[in-house]
Amino acid sequence: MDLGLLGRVALVTGAAGGIGAAAVRTLVGEGMSVTALDRDAVALAAQYGEGSDHVLPITADITDEEQIAHAIAETVDRFGGLDVVVSCAGISGPVGTLLPDVTVAEWSAVLQVNLTGAFLVLRAAIAPLRRSPAASVIVVASDSAFVAAPGMVPYGASKAAVLQLARAAAVDLAPDGIRVNAVCPSIVDTAMSRGDLGLDAGFAAQPFPVQTADDVAAQIAFLASPVSRGVNATSLVSDFGYSARSTFPA
Repeated sequence: MDLGLLGRVALVTGAAGGIGAAAVRTLVGEGMSVTALDRDAVALAAQYGEGSDHVLPITADITDEEQIAHAIAETVDRFGGLDVVVSCAGISGPVGTLLPDVTVAEWSAVLQVNLTGAFLVLRAAIAPLRRSPAASVIVVASDSAFVAAPGMVPYGASKAAVLQLARAAAVDLAPDGIRVNAVCPSIVDTAMSRGDLGLDAGFAAQPFPVQTADDVAAQIAFLASPVSRGVNATSLVSDFGYSARSTFPA
């Protein structure tokens, strides 16, 4: 299927690895030019070097308004506009720490990156997105926006808030022709999730299905595309149907 992304421009946060890096690969493969943004300069350089004709790596912290504004200005200057924003940057926080033991500092750090960072990127991108003929924003939430696991309070709360940010932004920005949607995957095989769960060897031996970062990137590409122009304020949940199952006997 031709997704109609050829020649369009995207900005992807959290692009040094995981879902973000997969999104960059997928969007470039569809003919887009992409700004790959991450706060980890070393990992960013390892992934993209000095960049290419269609990839502009920029080191920036999404919680810093000035750095975000500079990155978006560089994107527009280099590629001539901005059509798609993919908000992938995020942190897990204190995985395995139950609520009574979560510190205010840990709580604030997760919300600052996962929620406030996504808000700042979206807000800063509105002006160039308004000039796009088919603007689309995709935020990476999680199935943790809907279900809870022990020891994941800050992460789950942040992803639920990110999901509502996408819905509310979609309503506010619909008159500008800017769509905002969320992808909500279950566990994705990334370095971050392996580290969080102590599975350095990977997920092959686990009794549950796991997605790849490329799987999620394909979902992102669909939502970025004019092919999905009727899809707005939607959460695409990809959890192999797990959240539909009841654990109760009735």
